[in-house]
Amino acid sequence: MPAEVRSLPVPDGLEGERVDAAIARMFGFSRTKAAELAAAGKVTIDGSAAGKSDRVSGGAWLEVEMPAPPRPVEIVAEPVPGMRIVHDDEHVVVIDKPVGVAAHPSPGWTGTTVIGGLAAAGYRISTSGAAERQGIVHRLDVGTSGLMAVAKSEIAYSDLKQQFRERTVDKRYHALVQGHPDPLSGTIDAPIGRHPQHDYKWAVTAEGKPSVTHYDLVEAFRAASLLDIKLETGRTHQIRVHMAAHRHPCVGDLTYGADPTLAKRLKLTRQWLHAVRLGFSHPEDGRWVEFESTYPDDLQYALDTVRADSA
Repeated sequence: MPAEVRSLPVPDGLEGERVDAAIARMFGFSRTKAAELAAAGKVTIDGSAAGKSDRVSGGAWLEVEMPAPPRPVEIVAEPVPGMRIVHDDEHVVVIDKPVGVAAHPSPGWTGTTVIGGLAAAGYRISTSGAAERQGIVHRLDVGTSGLMAVAKSEIAYSDLKQQFRERTVDKRYHALVQGHPDPLSGTIDAPIGRHPQHDYKWAVTAEGKPSVTHYDLVEAFRAASLLDIKLETGRTHQIRVHMAAHRHPCVGDLTYGADPTLAKRLKLTRQWLHAVRLGFSHPEDGRWVEFESTYPDDLQYALDTVRADSA
């Protein structure tokens, strides 16, 4: 099937705008997607190839080769070894997610998912949200373990999404980071957006979304520090990006510049990051509920090792 191409004249009101900004306004894409289309050579102005940072003129014809519609993602009911049910009632199920498990299906992901694991265990969850992520009100990275809440009722889905939007949910993580942050307790307030060179990474960028991370020292070691981290916002890879930007990446996080030698010695194959506590107002009656998770074996081994090295 031939690609769909759409052409529109640039309104005078967009005179002088960047190509990616003009595409976003005229065709309804996100600016990130618009930039990707331009970088892939799928945008022309009056028949000539246009880069994302080129400027448009009023009345010029902007032509875009439209991306193919996404293929539907299938939810596969598949048991998830090690996934523990922490709490279950008619509105909410709280799980302790093991490392290596995605929150929901996505294009290109062939591993297990929280949604698939709950389906395999016979759980019925909310039908709200996109088809492949029904019931999901927040996520953890594949390489991050710990607590997640999944909505079972429509009331819970709406209520929990609102709590996350209003930032009233208490999300706490523990992270073992390289070195010793200065100050030892503080706040990182830096916008996060797509990495300018690597589409699988995120970075602190001027054009990113507001992102705030609060951290407190729990324990200091010779080569690393254990931090208690509270998120005020919930950007993708937020803790990993913020700590790496401050030259203290999570131990084992090779994607964001962690020392591979240290990771190998600690037998880590992922970032040392765990969602240890999750608290929210219960959707049924507003009472505050809070849940905690212990470290999985690989993180506990690494922590014990750096602690012993500092003795």
